[in-house]
Order: sequence, then C-alpha cells, then structure tokens
Amino acid sequence: MRVSTDVLVIGTGGAGLRAAIELDSRGQRVLLLGKRPKADAHTVLAAGGINAALGTLDPQDTWQIHAADTLKEGRYLGDAEAVELLCREAPNAIAELVEYGVPFAREADGRLSQRYFGAHRYRRTCFVGDYTGQAIIEGLVREVDRRQIPIMERVYVTDLLTAEGRVNGALGFQLEDGQEVIIHAGAVILAAGGHIHIYQRSSSRRRENTGDGMTLAFSVGASLADMELVQFHPSGMVWPTELEGTLVTEAVRGEGGRLLNSAGERFMARYDAERMELSTRDRVALANYTEIMAGRGTQHGGVWLDVSHLPAEVIHSRLPRMYAQFAAVGVDITKEPMEIAPTAHYSMGGLRVTPRTHATEVPGLYAAGEVTAGVHGANRLGGNSLAEILIFGRIAGEHAHEYAKTQPVLPLDESLIAAKRAALAQLRTLDGATQRELIAALQWAVWQGVGVVRTAEDLEHALRRLAEIRAQAEASETGYGDLPAALDLRSMLLTAEATVRSALLRTESRGAHQRADYPETDPAWQRSIVVLPQRTAAGTNTGMSLTTAELPEPSAEVAAALDEAEFEVAGRLLE
Repeated sequence: MRVSTDVLVIGTGGAGLRAAIELDSRGQRVLLLGKRPKADAHTVLAAGGINAALGTLDPQDTWQIHAADTLKEGRYLGDAEAVELLCREAPNAIAELVEYGVPFAREADGRLSQRYFGAHRYRRTCFVGDYTGQAIIEGLVREVDRRQIPIMERVYVTDLLTAEGRVNGALGFQLEDGQEVIIHAGAVILAAGGHIHIYQRSSSRRRENTGDGMTLAFSVGASLADMELVQFHPSGMVWPTELEGTLVTEAVRGEGGRLLNSAGERFMARYDAERMELSTRDRVALANYTEIMAGRGTQHGGVWLDVSHLPAEVIHSRLPRMYAQFAAVGVDITKEPMEIAPTAHYSMGGLRVTPRTHATEVPGLYAAGEVTAGVHGANRLGGNSLAEILIFGRIAGEHAHEYAKTQPVLPLDESLIAAKRAALAQLRTLDGATQRELIAALQWAVWQGVGVVRTAEDLEHALRRLAEIRAQAEASETGYGDLPAALDLRSMLLTAEATVRSALLRTESRGAHQRADYPETDPAWQRSIVVLPQRTAAGTNTGMSLTTAELPEPSAEVAAALDEAEFEVAGRLLE
C-alpha cells in the first residue's frame, strides 16, 4: 500500500492529534498514523491534571512564576526557552480544550477549578476528576473526527525515508496482516512517546514506550539529549506480578495517604519533614527506594501507602479509580494499605529539538511530546506533560506546515526502500520467543543498572549486559508474527544504551539522576548531555558518541521570579 500526504504525523496521542488539528486548520493534507486505536493512546493514563497559570483561584499567579517553578524543580536542567514557551502558552491550551468540549471541573460560580500539585507555588492545575488525560483525548478525537482528518490505526512504522538528507516519508506494516505501508510526505512529525519500557518495572502499558520514535529519528541523523533523566514515580503496584509497575496516582497522597515501612513507621519525616508525603516525585521515590533497600520494605519489595484512616465515602468519591484498581486484586483500600514501590514513569530526555519550531536537526523532521527533551530537566512537575503535548504539538504542526509549504517534495528513493525491505526480511527470521526473552533480560539489566540510584559499577555492568543481549539476538526460522518483538528490541537496545552511557557520564546527583558514588550536585554539570549518531558518509549509523551542551539562560522576568523561588512550597501534591 502506498499513500501520499503533505505531512505525516506518527503517533495518535495528545501531541499527534493536536499537531494534526493545526495542520488541517492551515489547509494542509495530513495523515495520522498510530500503533493503537486513535482513542487509546498512552495519554489516556494521565490522571490528575494540566497546568496553566490562569489565576482563577490565586490571582497572583503568573506564567513567569510557573516557569520559575518548572526550572527550579527541574534542578536547572530544563531548556529555559522551551520552559518559558510552555508556561506562556499554557492558558491558550486550556481555552482550546474548553472549545473542544473537555469538561473541566468548575467552581460554583462557573470559574475553572484549579488545584495544587507538588512544588507549584499556586493552584494552577485544571482537572477532570481523576481521568484528565482520557477527557483530553476524547475532546481531541472529537475535533479530529469533525474535521475528517484521516487516521491509519495499528500500523508499525519501521523506518523513516529520506532523499538528499531530507525526510520525505516512512515505511511500515499493518499489525493485523503484515501488509507493507509506504507513506510519501513533504514532512514528518514524530509524536510517538518515550522509552520507559526499557525498565522491568514501569507505568507504561505493555509494548508501549519502547523508544521507537527516538530510534526512528536517531537512525536518520537526529540527536538525543538528557537520556539519563528518567522520572521514577514514587508509587507503582508491586503485586500481583502481572500488574507490577501499574501507576498508583499521587492523588492518593494528595488526599492524605500515608507512607509506612514494614515496621509501621511513617518514614517521610526522615526525608522531608516539612512536606512529608506531599514532597516532590524525585524525593519521595528516593525515600521509598531507600527504605526498601535498608530492609524496611514489605514482603514483595515495596512500602505501604495507607488511606484506611479516611472516611470510606471520601475514598469512593475522590479516588474511585484507585479503589476499583485494587479491588480487582482483592485489596479493599478503605480497610487495608496498598503495597507500592517506585516505577519508571516518564522520559524527561529524548530527541533534541529547537523549542520555537520543534524541528530536529534533520530537515523535514519535527517532534513533539514525550519523544522530545528540553522542558522537564531533572524532575518533571506533575501536570506539565499534558500542557507540553498540546502546546508543542501545535507548534510542531505550525512549522511542519511552513516547511512542507515552501520545500519541494522529493521523490521516494526506491533503492533505499528496497534496502529497508531487505533489512526487515532479515528481522522476520528472528525467533520471537528469543526476542521476548531478550527484552525481559534487557529490562532487568536496565532496572538493576540505571534505576533510582546508580553507580559506575552497576552502569558498566548494564552496558556489558546490553552488549551480550545484542550479540544474542541471532536468527532462526520463524514467521511474521515475531517482527514487532524484534523491532521493539532494536529500539530498546538503542535507547537503553544511550540512557546508560549518559548516566555514566553525569558524575553527580541531581533530581531523578542519583549516583551513590557521586552524591553531591556539581554546578559544573548544569549542562545537557547530547547523544550523537556516528554515521558513515553513506548515512548509515555505526554507533553513538556523547558530548555536552550549554543551556540557555532564562529571560530577565523569569530570572526575577527565580530569585524569589527559594520559596516555601505551598499546597498539596496531586497526580
């Protein structure tokens, strides 16, 4: 099957849908393409809210203060230009969602409700119960359907296509029957999510967030940044095994949940006596990890999160999803505690893009959402990611439109397509059971080597294991059904190696990157680590190299807000 379009958008989550709406509004032909059905992207798992300094409940809030909060809690590794763009445009994103029919909670007088999230100075988080991401996706899908924007579902993109150094399409196959799909496009936007599935315990659904978007772009010459900066959510399920890593929303702690170790001690007093369970994600995750590693964990290697002291009606009304989630495995959270532990949750690193355009270094290739780096630094504030996907999805759509409108569309390189087909044919011969076993081995190696706390010894061991796993990915005869596993492993090997090498290079502790052998924060490391593809003259990748890059300074008005930002964190931490 061959299809042509002005702009191809890969990924049907919030960033991809918003990019497609922008392109259609500018009169451009756009095609959306996703591995899952259009209303079932990873965005639906975002529970708690979306940030914007509207000042509806706290009139003194401003976008500059929002930016200062984001930079400070990102431990000053966020790109100030990207952060300021995010915070300045966030109110417009909320207004758009209201137009799309997203039913945000409102006060009695009709104003949008806003609540506190951890480390935000003011209430700036808009929400729809405990299913904000799902409500946003539903609103975006309605708008996409109203505009009759075409969507191809259940397509796995295997390669980006290029001509004369410019991206001009993509190659993939339909997951249902293996039929080849070739898309010819004037520009491509990647909105394909992160890479946290490289971890044995993650909040991602199975076979999502394998780093395939990052791998697609890296393979044609784009660079990665901040790959060592992976956010570990403090609370993921640990039992039963099949649900290990499933997210337990921070709204549980926001409503008064207490963290207890196996001795029944409310241990957060040792780690953040002022904010206790309402501290930031990196601090609470590290505290949970420390208790477990000190032998004060539960039977299944977690800690307890308890809301049984709250009235049952509060739990049913405020935490209905969590009540149902645990009731399904025989735990009544109105009477007994939840067993939780840190889980890999969000890729704060990713593709390196220019903030004002969201273009990669490769002409014709744009990216938005969790697949990119820049905004979150070393610790993501809850509520910022939903704003990010909408704002930068729109910006990527705007600038991909300008590129496709002004640049001639190059013909497809048939010899390149033939070479990609041959490579896929070789992957089809890989034994699927072996590939799945190797994926599990990779996830365990990454979890052990580059988890909540890292050391040079553990990181170097993880690198050796990745090399062994790569060598073990040998061919044996089987059929089409195993190709997705082989492709997942390919992407996970690349992004895992980039993560481990970056973590080795950053010899300090900062935010979510904690080195037991370098426990202090080093001011000299207020820099971004960049992963560059090593390429032959013919454009073939042969490996990766690492360098560092300076970060832009904040504007004068945000710098002034930062000067005031050694503040007492107000409010409550909600997911």
